Amino acid sequence: MIRSNLRNVAIIAHVDHGKTTLVDQMLRQGGIFRENQSVQERVMDSGDLERERGITILAKNTSAMYHGIKINIVDTPGHADFGGEVERVLKMVDGVLLLVDAFEGPMPQTRFVLQKALDLNLRVIIVVNKIDRPDARTSEIGDEVLELMLDLGADPDILDSPIVYCSGREGTASLSWDEPGEDLAPLFETIVRTIPAPDVDTEGPSQMLVSCVDYNEYVGRMAIGRIERGAFRVGQEIQVCDYHRTETSTRGRITALYQFDGLKRTPVEEAVAGDIVCLSGIETINIGNTICTPACVEPVAFVKISPPTVEMTFMVNDSPFAGREGKFVTSRNLRDRLFRELLRDVSLHVEETDSTDAFRVLGRGEMHLSILIETMRREGYELQVGAPRVLMQEIGGVLCEPFEEFVADVPAECVGSVMEKLGARKGELVQMTPMGSRMRLEFIVPSRGLFGYRSEFMTDTRGEGIMSAVFHDYAPYKGELPGRSVGSLVSFETGEAVTYGLFNAQERGSMFITPGTPVYAGMVVGCSPKGDDIVVNVCKKKHITNMRAAGSDEALRLVSPRIMSLEESLEYLGADELLEVTPKSLRIRKRVLDHSERMRIASKNKAQS
Repeated sequence: MIRSNLRNVAIIAHVDHGKTTLVDQMLRQGGIFRENQSVQERVMDSGDLERERGITILAKNTSAMYHGIKINIVDTPGHADFGGEVERVLKMVDGVLLLVDAFEGPMPQTRFVLQKALDLNLRVIIVVNKIDRPDARTSEIGDEVLELMLDLGADPDILDSPIVYCSGREGTASLSWDEPGEDLAPLFETIVRTIPAPDVDTEGPSQMLVSCVDYNEYVGRMAIGRIERGAFRVGQEIQVCDYHRTETSTRGRITALYQFDGLKRTPVEEAVAGDIVCLSGIETINIGNTICTPACVEPVAFVKISPPTVEMTFMVNDSPFAGREGKFVTSRNLRDRLFRELLRDVSLHVEETDSTDAFRVLGRGEMHLSILIETMRREGYELQVGAPRVLMQEIGGVLCEPFEEFVADVPAECVGSVMEKLGARKGELVQMTPMGSRMRLEFIVPSRGLFGYRSEFMTDTRGEGIMSAVFHDYAPYKGELPGRSVGSLVSFETGEAVTYGLFNAQERGSMFITPGTPVYAGMVVGCSPKGDDIVVNVCKKKHITNMRAAGSDEALRLVSPRIMSLEESLEYLGADELLEVTPKSLRIRKRVLDHSERMRIASKNKAQS
């Protein structure tokens, strides 16, 4: 049966190419909102972190109507670290809208998501977005995308994919790059004409692959996916199986069944093959499971998720200030929370270590893990994390490390400094393309070479550079890289930082703290331009004498401290340092807090070397 009144489509693109903004306009023109309804921008970015950072972290489902045809839309993340979200949701759709910025053109993540769509034989509609940019290269972008498709070995019918020119902010679309559109009707028409309607068996035994898992405090865990075959009804008995473990199956009964209607989930009594639905009834459901009728248990193959490339150690907080600010502080709390995250994030791995207080967490990149850390601290968790490390592999007897495809758009006068820094980090220049007054540089760089580079990059390009990276491949180990060029200013004693102590310490480097900040011995309070660590006493007060003039303390002038974000703190970490994360504070500390013990260890290591 061909369901001609239904289309399932995902929107994929590189980060910041305008996916969520375009979905806003599709919902507006798809009749989801009232004409006078006030709706916030990027309505699909519902999470606090997503709205604060302006990025999509989780893939989300919605739908719009066009001339009686329901279009199920999946909005996906654009950042490479959340590529696992894109990989798993593509099993729910029959086609994709490939968004490309009218100035930037195809970027590393564009190649990644397009490759995943081609592997699943999905139909592609090329959407050139932001055509209202003053620097838009609208006429050239279509050719660049076709070249990318040729590089990826696309079938001839995919090379004939239609191109639609859009302005997601204005809500217009056109089939010609030099003719402005009036609304999104050309885009809707192209979706209806190009994306195939689901051709499904509505009478066969029920079957659905779980592509996403949500949680509702009233009904518990909820499975989201596309019904592959048959129909599901409220109260129906179901059985859950896994593609790799068909014998470990669970039975249950559907207690609630929903379809996506705009931003709402509408309860329904029945849904048939081709529909994207959300259902509850089995508390142990996981992503990649198949829900079937007990009479015919046939698991559906789940897409292979790309492996993680970066690891960090998550530990129980054991600093002198442990337990002051957090609600969940024990190893049991930390373990339960990390393993609960595995149920939602298919590209995250967690492994236990020899210590009950430490866990190895493996992810797709620094941002992937930093979002997890930020989410946990907002939930009330206290923990410590070590510096990120890349995951090595032995391939054919050769030690290999992950490499990234790194792309930077920089002002022409900043090219030299960027090439110098990446050259020192074992990066190889692949291509250099002029783009007006700017230059696009493409490198292949070891993943570990990009740790801590973002802040340097923004300094070297005076804040005007745009950088992005996506996993390229494993290749032979490149050898040692230059370490961190700065040292740390380490607090000598426990107490409260005072103006006098900070004034004397700031001569040694830039500070991370302000007067009144509680500190402890071994805590990093600043950085030194010299490569070695320096111990400073920021708690030192000025001695009172009878020669002291009134108001002399007010004459001390402190330089504004460098207040670092979570990502900047992770970038700064050295091998002998940890980041203490609490709901209210971020503190960098030495692994060994005692100054004398650190000196003994340093002397011993120096003697051995």
